[in-house]
Parts: sequence; structure tokens; C-alpha cells
Amino acid sequence: MTANEGQEQKQILLKRILAAAILAARKLAQYDGGKRVPATISAMSDAIRWAEEIMLEIDRPWPVK
Repeated sequence: MTANEGQEQKQILLKRILAAAILAARKLAQYDGGKRVPATISAMSDAIRWAEEIMLEIDRPWPVK
């Protein structure tokens, strides 16, 4: 892996993390105190799954070469 490829991979990962954080924050805002209870854990898992789906749709027209 070249340095450029490594940088592209980091950017992809950061986009996914950002998307997951936004989705999780919206859901977690509904819960009290952000404690690690089943509802918050489920919300985080859902956010990560949806972030992956969103990134796949975003990347589909412009695949990384």
C-alpha cells in the first residue's frame, strides 16, 4: 500500500466515523445521560450500520481506484 492509498483509506474511515457519529448523536439525544444501556448500545450499532449503507451509496458513483 502506497502512502497515497493509506491516506485514501484514512479519509474513507473518517467519513464513515463522521456519518455514524451524526446518526448516533441524533438518536442518543433522546436518551438520558448517554449511559451505556441496551437502548444506547442499540442506537450506536444502528448508526454504524446506516453509516456503512450511506457510504456505500455515496461511493457507488465514484469508486476509489
